[in-house]
Amino acid sequence: QLQLVESGGGLVQPGGSLRLSCAASGFTLDYYVIGWFRQAPGKEREGVSCMGSSDGSTYYRDSVKGRFTISRDNAKNTVYLQMNSLKPEDTAVYYCAAAAYTTVQAMCVMKECDYWGQGTQVTVSS
Repeated sequence: QLQLVESGGGLVQPGGSLRLSCAASGFTLDYYVIGWFRQAPGKEREGVSCMGSSDGSTYYRDSVKGRFTISRDNAKNTVYLQMNSLKPEDTAVYYCAAAAYTTVQAMCVMKECDYWGQGTQVTVSS
């Protein structure tokens, strides 16, 4: 069974940090473009950050540049999103995703994904 499972969400104060993890099972992430998306109540799902399979290319939406970092550990078949200097507007359900035969821009902007995780809630509030 092909699966992506996120973890690491929670409640954090503004200015704090969280690291999200996404573990894949049933397939190998090495050959996939991977990404993180988020969806706040009443809003559309949006691409946060995506990373290429082998060339190290990355995409970040403007609002998270300099604060969030995407990474992957192929040996652990896991993807991470380090989130620093969190703001209340970062509050959302965060999803990881994987896609084959696409680019980081197409994945993050057009949401071209083959597999989705179930999501983890991130709440930034004092």
